[in-house]
Amino acid sequence: MTEQNLSQNTTVREQGWKRDARWLAPALLAGSVLFVVYLRSHPYPSFGAGLYLLIAERISEAGYALPETIPHYTKGGVPFSYPPLMFYTVAAIRDLTGIDPIAISRYLPGVVTIAYLVPLYLFARDLLGSRPQAALTSLLVAVTPPVLQWHISAGGIVRAPAFLFALSGVYAGLRLYRDSDPRWIVVSLALFTLTVLTHPVYTVFFALTYFLLFAQFDRTLTGLVWGAVVGFGGLLLSAPWWTQVMSYHGIDVFTAAAGTHGGIGGGIPSVSALLEIPLESAFFGTLWSLVPALGIVYLLKERRFFLPVWFVAVTAVIGKARFSLVAGSFITAVFLLECVGAWLKNESSVGVGRREVVTVALVLIATVGLAGGAMYATGDVNAHAGSPSLPQFITHDDVEAMEWAEENTKPSATFVVQGDAAEWFPQQAHRTMLVGPWGVEWKGHEPYNRQLGLFREVSSCNSAHCMSQTLSEAGVSPDYIYLPKGEFTVRGMQYQRTSRLAMSMHLSPRYRTVYENDGVIVFEVLGDEQGKGQSGEKAGH
Repeated sequence: MTEQNLSQNTTVREQGWKRDARWLAPALLAGSVLFVVYLRSHPYPSFGAGLYLLIAERISEAGYALPETIPHYTKGGVPFSYPPLMFYTVAAIRDLTGIDPIAISRYLPGVVTIAYLVPLYLFARDLLGSRPQAALTSLLVAVTPPVLQWHISAGGIVRAPAFLFALSGVYAGLRLYRDSDPRWIVVSLALFTLTVLTHPVYTVFFALTYFLLFAQFDRTLTGLVWGAVVGFGGLLLSAPWWTQVMSYHGIDVFTAAAGTHGGIGGGIPSVSALLEIPLESAFFGTLWSLVPALGIVYLLKERRFFLPVWFVAVTAVIGKARFSLVAGSFITAVFLLECVGAWLKNESSVGVGRREVVTVALVLIATVGLAGGAMYATGDVNAHAGSPSLPQFITHDDVEAMEWAEENTKPSATFVVQGDAAEWFPQQAHRTMLVGPWGVEWKGHEPYNRQLGLFREVSSCNSAHCMSQTLSEAGVSPDYIYLPKGEFTVRGMQYQRTSRLAMSMHLSPRYRTVYENDGVIVFEVLGDEQGKGQSGEKAGH
């Protein structure tokens, strides 16, 4: 059975859940192995979730009321306008179990990253009408680096659950529209509401895919009404969140954030970019770029339009590889098992059959995909313009330095932090960081771009003169400067710090060392405006 005859009464679902468990096992096993590899190679989570965890902390402190602002991320804090569901969830986990926030950001994303493979498989199984194709699709997604990057890393405490809700919701939409079963409206409505309350970009992915399912399988007034019930119903059920946010900050807070991270509709150039094969990884470049392109040609030739339209629409509207490559995995599975498999069966002199093609495809992708995914998960793959994949923004030395800052500086003390450890600093130290783009998107394009540019300028400084001049020109007057030693990252890009900056700061009369360990050095800013009242604070070594 293929996508072309999905409207028939007999479906693969009728053949039993035990067979599904066997076909799903390769993807679940691959996802589990990569999660273990990630944990063993990352004593601290990759990328950042400090802002997310501080939001959860503030929610708990406020008795689970919706906070108006989140402090410490730039002067005056940032508006709290994020969809709140996972922040409330993390707050509840912390309050009920006492688990350390950093541990939550290491474990929760990986668990959900494995869990969302289940609705992905079910959606692929019913959409494609084939368990082998669904198994290959879910296995591909399980080992795809851009999907891993955004879901298994620290920020996956929000993104991975959003993807789980979205994939479950589009599966419910398939059952609703293809089977004309109105019982799935309630499931769709609940899942769309959860997605709205979790992440805006995944909400767009949900809504776009849901609409395409309507266009493919229904296109009736009844189907349109069902879609409206799900869409508008989800917005209404989530109204307690967005109406309160607008009462705090006005409607402009939502329009201000749109586009600061690429924006909706900014992905059209990504269509061609996804078809470029990375020279450093011929197998993966071909698998995730060239094969979907060939698959689109095959599907168009067969007059099967849903998957090509889905791929192009997701890429053009959202423009993020983690969504495009999910659609691309569906196309790859169909192309390999139908087109390439049929060619091998007809042309091979050794009588290759469908079973052999499926087995070889699963074994090859499981073996090579796991190896490549494991290298990516451990940070051994060059990504981010040549920088290691899945970098840790903080280390044990950072945690110690941030603990010192919390214990040995005034609550009103302000810091400028060089490098990506800045994302975690306010949550760990509970002190204000004056320079950093995190959360500033809710203030609008101009404040966000200013903070992002200033953060990059400060992080690239390699002398006391550069640091002083950059901060002076920006009108930023911190009490302390926090500097990493050795290797660190800036927006995921790896930097190597020599002793030049530290020596320059030591020699400058403007700065005084107050704390140092193997990975971090903290300077107090001296002068009439900075550092007043700080002389009694002790230094640590």
